[in-house]
Amino acid sequence: MPLLARTLREISQILVLAILFALGVNAMSPRGIALMGQWDVSEGLVRAGAKNEVMTHDREITRVQDAYALFQTGSVLFVDARDETLYSEGHIKGAESLPVYDYDAHFENFIARHPRMDQTLITYCSGRECEDSHTLATYLTDDGYTKVVIFIDGYPAWQKEGFPVEYGH
Repeated sequence: MPLLARTLREISQILVLAILFALGVNAMSPRGIALMGQWDVSEGLVRAGAKNEVMTHDREITRVQDAYALFQTGSVLFVDARDETLYSEGHIKGAESLPVYDYDAHFENFIARHPRMDQTLITYCSGRECEDSHTLATYLTDDGYTKVVIFIDGYPAWQKEGFPVEYGH
């Protein structure tokens, strides 16, 4: 057998073994990634997520008009899950910044300003393809807040509708 053909066959075998090994590790891991997921943006968050992760569709606000109606009541608090730079570039008027990736560093200040665990919080991020608002909602619920919902269309949809926004911190 020519050297090139033999080398290509061995590379193919190694590649197949590596893929099978990776799939096996993923299947055995409790934090493995689901191979089947939700990919329809119109239905909400696009992601596969962890295999055992619970989707939170029952806590989602799927229409920007519904989020605005809640905003108009003045009784809810919008919480921006995006990083501080995006928040300062524009956010829903009156929203609090609580970046999901710096959650631990900011949570004490957040709870000091908003100690009512039964206040309705509406998390949002950069739209249906961003899962930060879902992650933040989970963190807040785990830390005792009892009324947390997710505005899945986030800041881009809010801004597109011309609803009230603010800039800076």
